[in-house]
Amino acid sequence: MKRVTILGATGSIGQNTIDLIARDPDAYQVVALTGSGNIARLAADAIRLRAGLAVTADPARLQDLRDALAGSGVEAAAGPRALVEAASRPADWVMSAIVGAAGLAPGLAALEQGATLALANKESLVCAGSLVLATARANDARLLPVDSEHSAVFQALVGEDMSAVERIVITGSGGAFRDWPIEALEHATLAEASSHPNWDMGQRITIDSASMFNKGLELIETKEYFGVRPDQIETIIHPESLVHAIVGFRDGALMAHVGPPDMRHAIGYALHWPDRRHLPVARLDLAQVASLTFRAPDLTRYPALRLARAVMDRGGLSGAVFNAAKERALDAFIAGRIRFTDMAVVVEEVLTRFESEAGLIDAAMTLDNVTQTDHLARMRADQVMAERAG
Repeated sequence: MKRVTILGATGSIGQNTIDLIARDPDAYQVVALTGSGNIARLAADAIRLRAGLAVTADPARLQDLRDALAGSGVEAAAGPRALVEAASRPADWVMSAIVGAAGLAPGLAALEQGATLALANKESLVCAGSLVLATARANDARLLPVDSEHSAVFQALVGEDMSAVERIVITGSGGAFRDWPIEALEHATLAEASSHPNWDMGQRITIDSASMFNKGLELIETKEYFGVRPDQIETIIHPESLVHAIVGFRDGALMAHVGPPDMRHAIGYALHWPDRRHLPVARLDLAQVASLTFRAPDLTRYPALRLARAVMDRGGLSGAVFNAAKERALDAFIAGRIRFTDMAVVVEEVLTRFESEAGLIDAAMTLDNVTQTDHLARMRADQVMAERAG
C-alpha cells in the first residue's frame, strides 16, 4: 500500500489526484490532505479517503475544519507550519499542488523525508530550482514533474541521453486573448481573462494563461529541472492543446508527446511511475482531430515570455522576484486595481529595481533568502503600483 499526501487537495490538480486515488482506494493510505478556504471539500475528501490529517492553510478556519471533521477520527490542523508538518509526515508519494510560492517550504519538507515529490507547483523550481534539486539529491528523494509540459518532456526523454538533446519546445494554447487585436488587450476584463478556450482551470492559472505568465514560469522551470541552456528552450502557440511538448535531438528527430487536455494523464504517470497503468482519460481519434496547428508567439502580445528569458539569463534569485511580482500584479488585476496589460509592466519594473541592488539577487540560494526575496519583491510590486496609481 502506497502512503500518499496531497498538498493543495482542494484545487484542480488535487481534485484530479483524488479522483485517481479514489478509484483504487485499497492501494493507498492517505497520510494527509491540505487545502485553503474550501473547508467543506477538504473535510469531505479527508473523511472519504480516511486521511490521517487534514490541514487548512488559513488559521482562522481551524474551528470550522474541526467541526466538519467531528466524529471522523481525522486530525485537524491549520496554518503554514501545519502545512510543513503535514508534508514532513512519512509518505511514499507527495503531490505538491499548492499554488504559488507558498508551496515551496512544504515541498522541501517532503523531499527532506525522502518522499517522491510529484511537482505541480511550478513556482518551487522558478524561485529555488537549485535548492529543490539539491534537497532531493541530499535525501535520496525523487522529483517527478506534473505540469503537463514537463511531464511530456520527461516521458519523451525515457531511455534517451540528455547529451543528445538539442532543443525542448514547450507548447502553449495562447490563452483567452491569442486572437485578439493587441490594442484591445488593455481593455480586457477580468471575466474575459478568466475564460480559457481549452481548459477548465482555476481563475489564477487561467489568467496566467491569457498573459502567458504561466508559460514564462514553465520556461524557467524547464531550464532548472532538465539542466538545459536557455537558448535550447523554445515556446510555440498550439491552439489545440494536444501536443504538450516536443524534444528535438541532435540527429534532427523530434519526439512529441500527444494526448488529450486532461491533467490526470500527467498526474497518473507520476503516481504510477515507473509503470504505465490504465487511466480514465479520453483516447484521441486522430482522424477526428484532422490537423494540428502551430505558430510563433508574438512577444508584443506576450511580454511575459521576454521577461522570463531575462530571468533565465540573470539567474540567482531573480526567479523569486519574477514570481512574487507576478503574483502581486495578478492580485491587483483580479481586484480591479490595474489593467491586464499593466501586469507585465509591474513585473518588469520590479525586476529592474532589484537589478540595481545586485547583492539581493545574488544572495545564497537558501529557503530564508528565497522567502525574504519573495517578501521584498511583493513590497516593491505594491510600491510600483502605488506610484503608477498616484
